[in-house]
Amino acid sequence: QVQLVESGGGLVQAGHSLRLSCAVSGHTFSSYAIAMGWFRQAPGKEREFVAAISRAGDSTRYTDSVKGRFTISRDYAKDTVYLQMNGLKPDDTAVYYCAAAFTITAVTTAPHYWGQGTQVTVSS
Repeated sequence: QVQLVESGGGLVQAGHSLRLSCAVSGHTFSSYAIAMGWFRQAPGKEREFVAAISRAGDSTRYTDSVKGRFTISRDYAKDTVYLQMNGLKPDDTAVYYCAAAFTITAVTTAPHYWGQGTQVTVSS
């Protein structure tokens, strides 16, 4: 059973940065077999896609509101996915979830695996 554990959330002021991490474990297949992504859910809103990275790490996707500010990356040796968030805005406040699936398309629309989430709060 694939397990995803997020870390790195916290309280920051607008304009500052945070880096989220997602440690992947419990899988019997290669890390290159799964695409990874990040979603977020703000209070009173539906969960939304934020960013995704392909199995090989050579393709990324972002929702429009974070393009140019957020960067997704992965370290295969550490089996970890990162979300570098720069220029944070109060609208970025949400619980951020790590997700995984076997294709980048699937991870952006219907992930197979989810983490428990980490809170990010951006004050103005």
